Amino acid sequence: MEDPFDTVTRELGEEAGYQGVVERLLGVDSRGIPAAAARAGFEHQNVGIFYEVRITGGELRPEPNGETAEAIWTPLAEVADLRRSSLVDTGLALTQTRPPTGHVAPVAVGGLIVH
Repeated sequence: MEDPFDTVTRELGEEAGYQGVVERLLGVDSRGIPAAAARAGFEHQNVGIFYEVRITGGELRPEPNGETAEAIWTPLAEVADLRRSSLVDTGLALTQTRPPTGHVAPVAVGGLIVH
């Protein structure tokens, strides 16, 4: 069993090639995924934990085992034009507003934004 605090830096290394240090917990998001939108075909709940992480080393690269198709930095101004998970918008809202509760309004799914 792994603590989510440790998971974020391990995953950063595995999926993008970077080392990092957790600076701050930004918040927690919880959402229901309807069966029609779920890959597994049944309704379930996703819980996301968002951290602010400072990159301390490494080099951007795709995941060696091929699970991450591509690792790139996208300028914030271009994110709105990308097909993306609603979690991206939740993370951006948490970063921009830094609510004391660690909670922001749910992001509407539709158009370029998916579950």
